[in-house]
Amino acid sequence: MKVAIKWIVGMTFAASSAALLLPDAYAQKRSGFSATDDDVFLSLRDAARRDDAAKAIELASHLPDYPIPSYVDYYRLKPRLKDAPVAEIRDFLLRYDGSAIADRLRNDWLLELGKARDWATFDEQYPQFVLNDDMQLKCYALMSRAVKGQDVASEARALLASPRDYGDACPALIATLAQNGQFNADDLWSQIRLAAEFNNAGLARRIAVLTDAPENLLPQAIDKPALLLGRGVGTGRAAHEAFIVALGRVARTDPEQAAGALARAAQQLTPPEQALGWAQIALQASLKLAPDAAGYWRKADGAPLSAEGCQWKVRAALRAGDWTQVKAGIDAMPVSLQNDSAWIYWMGRALKAQGKPEEAQEKFQSIASQANFYGQLALEELGRKITIPARALPPTPEEIAPMAANRGFRRAFKFFDLGLRFEGYREWNWQLRKMSERQHLAAAEFARQSNVLDRMINTSDRTRIEVDFTQRFPAPFNDIMHPAVQSLGLDKAWVYGLIRQESRFVMTARSNVGASGLMQIMPATARYVARKIGMSNFSQNQVNDVNTNIVLGTNYLSMILNDLDGSQALATAAYNAGPVRSRIWRSTLTRVVEGAIFAESIPFSETRGYVKNVLSNATYYAALFENRPQSLKARLGTIAPKGFVPTDLPDPL
Repeated sequence: MKVAIKWIVGMTFAASSAALLLPDAYAQKRSGFSATDDDVFLSLRDAARRDDAAKAIELASHLPDYPIPSYVDYYRLKPRLKDAPVAEIRDFLLRYDGSAIADRLRNDWLLELGKARDWATFDEQYPQFVLNDDMQLKCYALMSRAVKGQDVASEARALLASPRDYGDACPALIATLAQNGQFNADDLWSQIRLAAEFNNAGLARRIAVLTDAPENLLPQAIDKPALLLGRGVGTGRAAHEAFIVALGRVARTDPEQAAGALARAAQQLTPPEQALGWAQIALQASLKLAPDAAGYWRKADGAPLSAEGCQWKVRAALRAGDWTQVKAGIDAMPVSLQNDSAWIYWMGRALKAQGKPEEAQEKFQSIASQANFYGQLALEELGRKITIPARALPPTPEEIAPMAANRGFRRAFKFFDLGLRFEGYREWNWQLRKMSERQHLAAAEFARQSNVLDRMINTSDRTRIEVDFTQRFPAPFNDIMHPAVQSLGLDKAWVYGLIRQESRFVMTARSNVGASGLMQIMPATARYVARKIGMSNFSQNQVNDVNTNIVLGTNYLSMILNDLDGSQALATAAYNAGPVRSRIWRSTLTRVVEGAIFAESIPFSETRGYVKNVLSNATYYAALFENRPQSLKARLGTIAPKGFVPTDLPDPL
């Protein structure tokens, strides 16, 4: 799958673009330091990332006056953090107190303290960790309290819901709670099923040793599930749980085979165990968009579900057009999920379908002010169209001046000049934490004046009362874009909506799978399109050229749009995940569905969010370009079933 939104790390900014990135007050490239200083700094960063402490110390010694001294000190200290004197770490935190990099180092140190079980120092430092966005640290914090005898079981159950973020700390927390009696067998098997659901076999095996399961039982359920199902259920809790795990594993490739095995074994399982088995099958069937998924979910009624399970139960009901099950599924979700704008909207639709218009209107009204996909759809359910809100009073020069002088923003620009987008984003976003909406608008305007459009968009997106959609939805390169889309008959708003999602208008954006430029074109796709449109003497290094990128990207969009019967929803999905996948997803439909239902039930989470964001963006762009109300529902249209018909269009993989 083309990873369209993971282009932050590893992108390079050409040195010649530095003047565009730095404001006039300090536009002298690299602040008077030679390129060698920057090269040494980049090497220092690489050494720190490799945990090469000796090399980091040696390189840092060559940068006594580098313009970002806090990062020189950070990269010198980070590889030695496990063994560094505590006084040295505290000195760094004190010297750079209140900075983004100090909070980063505290995060790093807390992980080491947790691993070392130094709870006294951990408990002292953890409340000072500002971002508090590290799942492992949250697990260590609960572990620290648990070893002191505090009951943290309920908090742990709420926290331990996404094994992809567990790292080493969360399994250690599970083991601690099992050993001190706060987690029982139900908790452990629930975590094992969750690990299997996330396809994390290593975690499942690690937790299994905390149960009374025979040593080889769970590995068999994971690695050879069909054989285990063929042998039957067996006796005892562990055997039954392993059978349920095996059902889910088999269902990944063949839900019908798993359903048959469960039906044959039903008499040997309790009703709650049967429901758990059907839930494992239903989730995998839903992810495969199998028509039987909704029926499997009905058989799973009453089973405890993961967050993914809760949502896919509703998505299967949406695809089946069963509004009663949609409402029941949302009612059964945890409150945190029920309050998500997606499920507020679909609850409103279910209430409307059941003849409860007043309750439905209340749901729609609660999210209609949100400038997102479901806020727009809710607005239309209230009988209104999508318009551009009144523009806030533009920031004055006096409001913008402090942004140009902000040291954190200046560090961010330096990082952008070095091609270190991740570090630049961290510095920029750190400065925004305590700013007012007027200050956000001023910072966004400063980014616009400095031609850093991605920061302009991101910063302006944060305001809720004072808004400026010219900042949120810029349309640069119109002199190139307009003739390109006009000649192809493409919707310019849609193309801009896609670019906003793909690259945020960073011309040199490059994803971790090789997609390049404004429209994030894969190398094979670029060559294919260049050949199709007769672009002579094309070479791969032309892809980041703005004109070439737009020509190739718009032509490819036109090709897939025509191949997919003019559906922007299908073509947007195809641009992200490939035409083959988009056609397969369409072929699984058993009836005509709304474009919003198709988007909601895309089985790839990245592509699902991508399609929603692109079409939401496009609707706002159309309102800006045409200066009249727009309909997201009309843009989404309906998606009709169609058989899978291969073409020679390349999959951007």
